Amino acid sequence: MPISVEHPDRTLGKLLRAGVLVSAAVVLAGAVWYLAGNARVVPDYRTFHGEPGEKSSIIGIVRGVFRGQASYLIQFGLLLMILTPVARVGLSVILFALERDRLYVVLTLIVLATLLTSLVWHI
Repeated sequence: MPISVEHPDRTLGKLLRAGVLVSAAVVLAGAVWYLAGNARVVPDYRTFHGEPGEKSSIIGIVRGVFRGQASYLIQFGLLLMILTPVARVGLSVILFALERDRLYVVLTLIVLATLLTSLVWHI
């Protein structure tokens, strides 16, 4: 995907579209894989079973995917969905820099730093 300074909205739109499609495909693949392996498992809804801490950290999710666990692939797809708008902000920094718009580069970097801080802090 070439970066187009003439049409930044199109470039950003393509990034968002690609991010949503890729993350949806990963979630769908994980869901099919999970259901194929657990079709006969009857869930117990009488007691609450929270997600393990490993499923709420980026490193834990990636490890689970490499271990071949379908539920972690679903989590990875959701993580990609969350990271899609963050990538959009990162690309916006590049586009503003190419346009030599320093004010928007600084403001967008502040937004990007805020997003990344909140992701690292909560995931």
